[in-house]
Amino acid sequence: MKQYEFLAEQFEQHRPHLRGVAYRMLASTSEADDAVQESWLHLTRSNPDGVENMGGWLTTVVARVCLDMLRSRHSRREEPLETDGFGAALDLEGAVDPEHEAVLVDSVGLALLVVLDTLGPSERLAFVLHDIFGMPFDEIAGIVGCTPTAARQLASRARRRVRGANTASEPDYSRQREVVAAFLAASRSGEFEKLVALLDPAVTFRADQFGISAGSESEAFGPEAVAGIFSGRAKSAQPAFIDGAPGLAWAPGGKPRVLFEFVVKDGKITEIRLTADPDRLREVDLTLLEG
Repeated sequence: MKQYEFLAEQFEQHRPHLRGVAYRMLASTSEADDAVQESWLHLTRSNPDGVENMGGWLTTVVARVCLDMLRSRHSRREEPLETDGFGAALDLEGAVDPEHEAVLVDSVGLALLVVLDTLGPSERLAFVLHDIFGMPFDEIAGIVGCTPTAARQLASRARRRVRGANTASEPDYSRQREVVAAFLAASRSGEFEKLVALLDPAVTFRADQFGISAGSESEAFGPEAVAGIFSGRAKSAQPAFIDGAPGLAWAPGGKPRVLFEFVVKDGKITEIRLTADPDRLREVDLTLLEG
């Protein structure tokens, strides 16, 4: 019984992350919950004593479950994308706290989900796990059943299709650049309240596994938590265009080591992604700016 309770406690700690992965993969709250439940059953049937990284292990399990579901759906040509009431918090059975539900909704745009739904199962998995959650390509390759090079190509193809679908409604990059520049200035000077003012109430920060290994926080939710990560820091970062969008980069000697990608909506930063994956750094279209 103690072992079961310990596993349940471990699983609940990772449930919000697993649901986020499953929802981005499946674009269906009910199927996402099914996938997370299946990962719990898999955990209870396994021997987790040798698992060093429970979060990574569970992410791999739920990703494989989602891939199977996507392949099954693809073969039946189903369209389960849920759009009703998308702007409100999701009402899920067994859901975690409402604040997390709001973060989940705000961090996944409907337009992106529609585009993702046009991708093949393997492309979708590679894009979501690498570009959104920072999983290395060698781990993705093990899930999809291909080589790391092939997994990188899957994500690259998906990325091009996502970009192409977004060209019809170009964001206001001039305004975004002003917001990112103000964020950098406030970060360098340690002006905590100014940082908070630039952040959306549901702002999220996430780092990929390479960034976490280098000492970064893995994730943070809300203005105060995110501002606390950056206040008084980023002194070596410089403005940049990352795949055409305003962001920040740490690039000693002109070689990018860390990227900070921003999502800005209505003048507020809603998401910050820290990327240190060498594969991603090699692929990115990066233009360093003065500042």
